[in-house]
Amino acid sequence: MDLTFLLERFCEPVLLAIGGLTVGILFGAFAQQSRFCLRAASLEFAHGKRRERLPVWLFAFSSALIATQVLVHFGGVQASEARQLASPQSLSGALLGGLMFGSGMVLARGCASRLLVLSATGNLRALLSGLVFAVVAQASLRGVLKPLREWFAGLWTTGDIGGNDLTAHLGMSFPITLSFACLWFAAALVFAWRSRVKPWQAIAACGAGLAVPLAWWFTSSMARQAFEPVQIEGVTFTGPSADALMLVLSPPGNLLDFDIGLVPGVFIGSFLAALLTRELALQGFEGGRSMARYLAGASLMGFGGMLAGGCAVGAGITGASVFAVTAWITLCGIWLSAAITDRLLRRIADPEPLPMPSRMDGPRETKAATAI
Repeated sequence: MDLTFLLERFCEPVLLAIGGLTVGILFGAFAQQSRFCLRAASLEFAHGKRRERLPVWLFAFSSALIATQVLVHFGGVQASEARQLASPQSLSGALLGGLMFGSGMVLARGCASRLLVLSATGNLRALLSGLVFAVVAQASLRGVLKPLREWFAGLWTTGDIGGNDLTAHLGMSFPITLSFACLWFAAALVFAWRSRVKPWQAIAACGAGLAVPLAWWFTSSMARQAFEPVQIEGVTFTGPSADALMLVLSPPGNLLDFDIGLVPGVFIGSFLAALLTRELALQGFEGGRSMARYLAGASLMGFGGMLAGGCAVGAGITGASVFAVTAWITLCGIWLSAAITDRLLRRIADPEPLPMPSRMDGPRETKAATAI
C-alpha cells in the first residue's frame, strides 16, 4: 500500500505515532476480549489443565508467525532490516532476561502487555505494577541499572555464532517456515477443541496476533517511503513503556514515533473493549505482602525485559515471527522460569495442591496468591 497520500497530509513523526496508536488500539481490544496472557498459558501447560488460555496464546502466536512470514516472502516486510536481525543481539541477555521475565510475570500475575490491558479496565494492582515496570525498564535502558544490563548482555552475543537469523543457520526456506508456523496454528485448533474455546475468543486471539505483522508492515512501508530513517519494528512493550514514561516526565519537545503511539493505543483499545462489554471494575491490593509480590515481579520484568531485548510479546512473539534466535531462547526461558516460580510459590504458600487461577483473572486473588 502506498502511504504517499498520508505522508502528504501528516509529518512523518505524527504519522508514525498514529500508526502506533492504531496498532495499539487493535491489539488492546483483541487482547482484552481474548484474555491473551502468556502467564496463564504457561501455567495451564505446566499443570496439564484443559482451559482456554493456552489455545488463546497459540492462536495469537501462530497468527503472528504465519502472517509475518507471508509478508516477508512477498516483500511486504524487510525482516533483514529489523533490529532483531540487522544488529548483533545478546544470547546471554536473551536467556537470563527470559528467566527473569518469566519469574516476574508469575509474581506480578501478568506479563507487561497483560498489565497494560488490565490497568485500562480498572485494575489498580496492574496499573501500579506497570508503572514500576516502566521505571525499572527506563533505569535499565539509560539509568543506574544500565551498566549491569550491559555487562550481562556482553557475556555472549550473536556475533559469536554468526548472526541472529535462525532461518539462515538452519537453511529454512519459505515453505519450511510457513509449514512450521502452521503446525503451531494446528496445535491451537486441537487445544481449542479440547478446551471448548468460544469462536469469538479464538478470533480475538488471532486479531491480537495479527497486530504484530501489521506493525511490521506499517513500519516497513514507512521506511521505504519516508524521507527520514525509520526503524522497522513489530509490537513490543518494554522500550515503548519506558519511552512513554519519559515523554510524560520530560519537558515537551520529544520526537513522536511508532512506540510513543503504541502504549496509549493499547490502553485506549482495552478500555473501550471493556467499556462496551461492561467489564470495567476497580480492583486493588489485598494486603502488604501481596503488594510486595507484585512490585518485585514488575521490577524483575522491567530489568529482564530490557536485558532480553523485549517483553513476552516483543522478544517472544514479535522476534519469533522473524525467526530471531534470541527470541526463541527468550521464550524458552520465560516458559521454564514461569513453571518453576509458580511451583516454588505454591510450595511456600501451601504444601497442598492449589486450584488454578480463575479464567477471568477476576477482582479477587486466590487465597494462596494473596498470602505470598
